Amino acid sequence: MAQDDWALGVDLGGTKVEVAAVNTSGTIRRLLRKPADVQGGPDSIVAQIAQMARELKEQDSSAPLGVGVGVAGQIAADTGVVQFSPNLNWHGVPFQEKLDKALKLPVVILNDVRAATWGEWLHGAGQGVDDLICLFIGTGIGGGVVSAGKVLSGASNAAGELGHITVDLHGPICTCGNRGCLEALAGGWAIARRAMVAINDSPLAGEALLKAAGLSKPIRAKEVNAKLVTDAAQAGDPLARLLVEEIIQALIAGAVGLVNAFNPSRLILGGGVTAGLPQLVERLDQGIRRYALKAAGEAVEVLPAKLGNNAGVVGAATLALQSFEA
Repeated sequence: MAQDDWALGVDLGGTKVEVAAVNTSGTIRRLLRKPADVQGGPDSIVAQIAQMARELKEQDSSAPLGVGVGVAGQIAADTGVVQFSPNLNWHGVPFQEKLDKALKLPVVILNDVRAATWGEWLHGAGQGVDDLICLFIGTGIGGGVVSAGKVLSGASNAAGELGHITVDLHGPICTCGNRGCLEALAGGWAIARRAMVAINDSPLAGEALLKAAGLSKPIRAKEVNAKLVTDAAQAGDPLARLLVEEIIQALIAGAVGLVNAFNPSRLILGGGVTAGLPQLVERLDQGIRRYALKAAGEAVEVLPAKLGNNAGVVGAATLALQSFEA
């Protein structure tokens, strides 16, 4: 692979689409971001990506080797069909085929969080190791596992649903229908749900929490989110700090299980909730060393992700470069 080779990386979410020109060192040359026209359906999204790709290609004298696309959803490995994407409300969409025709370039489709794992592994906090776990804690929780130098995809290309490991059999109901998933205890939407219950159950304590976060009653439900809780906790609010402690304990339980199962040399933490909890890296490191099996716990290093919001486009482009190199 030549140093001047490059590929297009696409990060498609429920609200935005990003397309970036990324070279072999993982450097973003140019990046475009637009609101995703989800209401227009798959063909409208394809048209958006095609237009953005044309704009980026016109600014370069050489052609990209291919296109990597990270999509929030379940992807058929062989065909690139998006079997289900809750954020886009897609079922059985032949996305790779559509993009192949529109872009006239080879395309590889993968889950968005696995794309971010590729980015962090090869160009972020995971550089130089062959065994790692990326855990992205945002509105939901997802991740990716690199074992013996390979990103695990699983028997049906569904590996990496780390947010749906069970940490409490009698815990709250998750969006997947099960109880006590890690995401149902520590994902952004679950934190918001827990905070709303706490505010309603304890009006005086809830009012203090809102005040600490810069809000006051009456409030709209959409104003209660994970950031409100973490901001209030940073301001010293007792109720918010209690909620944050519950979140951290759930994440410790999940992390210990992952470390025992996969024995990684690094556990990399990313996502918006992680950013709002500056103590999380240290607390998970302490929890793993206390509760994990000694051999696994002593081998792992807990680190924050490096690439931030760019992990998805960098990882998707990196996979395209590896898949379509001359």
